Amino acid sequence: MNKIKDAQAILLNLGMPTAQCNEISALTFLALCGIKNTTNWEKATRKSLTVTKGVMSFIAENYKKEYAPNTRETFRRQVLHQFVQGGIADYNPDNPNLPTNSPHAHYAVTQAALKVAKAFETDNFKTEVQAFIKNQGTLLEIYQKKRYKTKVPVTLPDGHKIELSPGKHNKLQALIVKDFAARFLKKPVVLYLGDTAKKNLHIEYEHFAELGIKITEHDKLPDVVILDSKTKWLFLIEAVTSHGPMTPKRVVELEEMFKNYSQGLIFVSAFLDFAEFKRHSKDIAWETEVWIANFPEHMIHYNGDKFFGPK
Repeated sequence: MNKIKDAQAILLNLGMPTAQCNEISALTFLALCGIKNTTNWEKATRKSLTVTKGVMSFIAENYKKEYAPNTRETFRRQVLHQFVQGGIADYNPDNPNLPTNSPHAHYAVTQAALKVAKAFETDNFKTEVQAFIKNQGTLLEIYQKKRYKTKVPVTLPDGHKIELSPGKHNKLQALIVKDFAARFLKKPVVLYLGDTAKKNLHIEYEHFAELGIKITEHDKLPDVVILDSKTKWLFLIEAVTSHGPMTPKRVVELEEMFKNYSQGLIFVSAFLDFAEFKRHSKDIAWETEVWIANFPEHMIHYNGDKFFGPK
């Protein structure tokens, strides 16, 4: 195993996210530990290094990897910042009072991470890794906890609870379930609710089949599909935060996808606020509906001869 792969293995064991177990991260760790191609890991040392003349120069000299001067920020923002967060590196240990943008800013491997590095490929490696994680935690856990805290909770009409990944789009989807369905559907059943991070987070394949609708993984479902089991109307809803309202093209696509459903389709473009609606208003198809979360009790109907109902 070469030294780059060694370093990647150590970083992985220390609980660094995948993005900080890549080659540039491994090379940075090698530089911080003073590990050359021929250096044994037990000889790892702690020495403060600046980014350009320290880390990048070490890599170029010992691993023949030349990085352009403008990649300094890549090392700093995508590797070293995360190393500091994960307890792998100390920031400005020789002079903690340096200003943020000081040209003398420097990094050093932490004593805890150094002990792990020195134990690599020895019987003590697993013990040192466990001690590091017990005392420091892992960056992966920190990121996961932060992500968990910012997730968007959704309670479906049947009481089932799910969590959407954070973001404006998923916030709007949660409001569709919470406010739109409660106001405008008599007996709502959420058949599909996607997630920006997980497309098929909630999908009722069996219920779709009972309605005579066959859904495959290749179908581009709208963001939210809700059945009003009282009226039998099927609400096809797009949550619009940057693109994707119910355009004429999209309506034709969905009519084809749901052509076997004869009880009535209702096409809805949902927006967080009126400003977002105005940006897309000229693209919305006739005979569809618009709902704006800031005005949850109202609907805008794009039609002249009938009001709320299936097309």
